[in-house]
Amino acid sequence: MKKPLFSLLFMIFIIKPLAASSSIPPEHREILIENRREVVNILENNIIPYWYPKVIDPNGGYSLNHDFEGQILEPTNKALVTQARTLWFFSRLSRASSSKPEILNAAKHGFNFLIKSMKDQKNEGYYWEVSSSGDFVTKPDKHLYGQAFALYALSEYALASGDPIALKEAEELFNTIHTKSYDNENKGFNESFTKNWKPTSKIKKTYLGVTSEFKLMNTHLHIMEAITTYYQATKDPKALKILQELIIIHSDTMVHDTLPFTTDKFQKNWKRLTGEKYDRVSYGHDLENIWLLRKALEVTNQPTKPFIPLFKDIFAYAKKYGFDAHAGGYYNGGKFNAIADKREKVWWVQAETLVSALTMYQLTGEKQYLDNYVKTLGWIKKHQVDWKIGDWHQTIDESGKAKGNKASSWKSPYHNGRAMLESIRITDSLLSLPPTTH
Repeated sequence: MKKPLFSLLFMIFIIKPLAASSSIPPEHREILIENRREVVNILENNIIPYWYPKVIDPNGGYSLNHDFEGQILEPTNKALVTQARTLWFFSRLSRASSSKPEILNAAKHGFNFLIKSMKDQKNEGYYWEVSSSGDFVTKPDKHLYGQAFALYALSEYALASGDPIALKEAEELFNTIHTKSYDNENKGFNESFTKNWKPTSKIKKTYLGVTSEFKLMNTHLHIMEAITTYYQATKDPKALKILQELIIIHSDTMVHDTLPFTTDKFQKNWKRLTGEKYDRVSYGHDLENIWLLRKALEVTNQPTKPFIPLFKDIFAYAKKYGFDAHAGGYYNGGKFNAIADKREKVWWVQAETLVSALTMYQLTGEKQYLDNYVKTLGWIKKHQVDWKIGDWHQTIDESGKAKGNKASSWKSPYHNGRAMLESIRITDSLLSLPPTTH
């Protein structure tokens, strides 16, 4: 077992979470303590040692092209989404604990590359992809999904470092996003643009594989996440207004009229696309939506209680159709009111489930959510975590075979690293409550 880079036993958390009850039953407390140890172990001995210092590229940014065995392949183009996600992880990790200075330095390394090589100095915003060296742009168009992660990373790095330049860069990007892509008529954001922020052709597929007339739940989920952290860093009143709108969009507009879930694709006026191709549920996105909504409510000082019935319904649907009650873990997706037909277990879905289940336990005090958290963590520990090489397997197929590269333009330490940090944060807030007395 590798020696931990630093101890996470005494975490320092910035956000004060809400709690549904004023006490925790002793037996629940024991479960929380035991599983906190498991989470810390995964973070310290599996996730951090895999990514640091391995991914620090001396040419700038992060090397995120690893095969199934974790070997770094030949240099490849660097994608905004995962460069920003890795910057976010190192920033959040440094802010969450008394870590060694090299973690913040790892974040600074990614910040410098983002500003120097991925920022469009002429047209504003950030390129989707650049060469491995950062010397030339390979995909210049702007997509809100990528801009969201750049804003998320810049805001988190500003909080972690206290660097006024980072804060200025976050403010500049937020204002660009607001000016160039905010939909004043329908609310939410238009998503796909050319390099100089002109709408892309309606017949050309965007970097997310759809044409530009769509609005995606996935994109808006992550712009809500980004603006939540941006608002924490700045208290910008424009961000507060948009965040309040996004809370409504994610808790009402995008929720199906008669069933408790969201779908992904909408017209610009928020009319849902329907038909066999579109009538599908992503359990991971719905479960992620629960805890990101809760966090947005918390940061904007709005009460969570009115949303709890919706959260319970969404969670119950995902659990009914997507949860593997025998082995643990969640499947990837399925049709309406039907058992999952995409039955692989993907790393990010398991990660988001952990935070969602623990959030629901914190909000309700109901043991069913704690049990779901424990069962999912058990699956992760036994199957998704690669204890031999490090980090998590991308996918476990229905036969139990592990597949996928360890790092790519879509895989980084963001989902599982964030899940561990959030799980520790929520657990510590719960353990700070007094035990029940009889």
